[in-house]
Parts: sequence; C-alpha cells; structure tokens
Amino acid sequence: MNKPDPSSAFAHVTDWVFDLDNTLYPPAARLFDQIEEKMRAFMVKELGVDQDEANHLRKHYWEVHGTTLSGLMKEHGIQPEQFLIDVHDITFDVLQPAPDLAALIKNLPGRSIVYTNGTKPYAEQVLKARGLDGIFDDVYGIEHANYLPKPQRAAFDIVFGLDGLPQQTAAMFEDEARNLEVPRDMGLRTVHVAPEPDHADYVDFHTDDLTDFLRQISR
Repeated sequence: MNKPDPSSAFAHVTDWVFDLDNTLYPPAARLFDQIEEKMRAFMVKELGVDQDEANHLRKHYWEVHGTTLSGLMKEHGIQPEQFLIDVHDITFDVLQPAPDLAALIKNLPGRSIVYTNGTKPYAEQVLKARGLDGIFDDVYGIEHANYLPKPQRAAFDIVFGLDGLPQQTAAMFEDEARNLEVPRDMGLRTVHVAPEPDHADYVDFHTDDLTDFLRQISR
C-alpha cells in the first residue's frame, strides 16, 4: 500500500500529538539509561530480587503490560506514585536545546500537545532542558490516564477525551511503533520517529529526524 505524499498528507491536521522520550529528544541522549537504572534499583528494593531478575522483569513487564509500572501494579500491587517519583529522579544535562525544533512546533497550525507514559512533571523537566517549554498547549502524563499506559486503547480514550482532541484532524508522533496502532485506528495520521523504520500498516510515515520531517510538512 502506497504511503500518502508528505507534502499534502498533513494539510487537514489541526492538532498535533507528540510523545516525549526518544521523540522530542534523540535516542542518542540515552536518558532512558538513567531511568532503567532507577527502575532496577526500585525493584531490587521493593521486590527483594537481584539485579538480573529485576532487569528481566523490567523488560518482561514492558513487553506484556505496556510499561514496567503497569506490570508492577498488576503483578505485585505496587502503588504508582513513589515508583514514578523515584525513576524520574535523574539528571537532564545530557539534553541539548533544540531551537529549530521549537520554532517548527510553535508554528504548526492549530494545537500541539505532549502525551507521555511518563509523568507531567517529568515531561516538563525534559521540555525545559530542550528549550521546548511554553510552546505546547498541554502536557499529559500517565497519571492523566489513571496510570493506564499506551498502547492500551483505554489510555488513549481517556487522554484524548480529556483534551477534546478531534481525532480525524490530528496527527501523532511516537518512537514506539506499537503505540501508533490505536491512534491510527482512531483516525489520526501517524509518524514513527526512530532510527529504524517499522513497516506496520498503521505507520503512515517514518522519520529518523523529527526536525527535518516537520520542516518538510510545514506550511
């Protein structure tokens, strides 16, 4: 199936949804290395497992439940608040300001929001470090979805409902291709932002450079 022409595929879009981690900053920043280390430490402490088992469970719960947190909540009854505080207690000095990206997002027609499986306070710290603070109309974290994670349909229903997102005239940018299946089914234009493409039929476009892609579709 042919992909739509990027020069016209976004002409109808009035609302722009951006994931945060590895989407609004490059994966090379390796911010998630710090978060994963914090996750392992939390699991060693709370579950009484060793580092290897903690790492195994971290990956397993992400694959099965959408996020490590969701697995911990379902399998172990872990309350989300302290986990989220602990794992997001990291440094942001690896992130560089992105003035070109900021200008392009600011100039998109209509509204732009951030929707992340992290928390809003964490997202705001990332945005500030990237010089992207103050340009989005709203920021939604997993707490706004009652701690349900992407890619669950219920999470999107809650967040998009809170936002009043007009799904037929919206687009979503996301580094995890699996998180685009539901939005595509809901009518959003989808863009996979990652070093390597995913050829799933619910991915409309792929880019390894968000700034360049937004420059191509700017109008």
